Amino acid sequence: MRTVRNIAIIALLALALTVLPAGGNIAEAVLAMLSILFAVAIGAMLIRFWKDTGLQRDTFTDRQRWLTYGSVGAIALMIAGTDELLSSGPGVIVWVAVMVGAGWLIFNTWREAQSI
Repeated sequence: MRTVRNIAIIALLALALTVLPAGGNIAEAVLAMLSILFAVAIGAMLIRFWKDTGLQRDTFTDRQRWLTYGSVGAIALMIAGTDELLSSGPGVIVWVAVMVGAGWLIFNTWREAQSI
């Protein structure tokens, strides 16, 4: 019975979004709010990860620090330029190559630091 009630609530909300004159705007606002909440959750997770791995980062050599921070910077640039890069074929190839390369560098650097 509870499942039927939940499905009915979702169906009524969907009906309201399609019937009401400003339904599209409401849906866009809800999606924007969910995107912002998701970004905040990811940011909070990254801050927690940063605080928890402070001692390990302090043991990195300069080379390992450069590789890790450079890879994180490359990932940030790829995220910022996603719309432009994914609009063309060569851009998709560059985006995937940089993301995979940066991820591999981070993983390989972490593995190297763990083995010392």
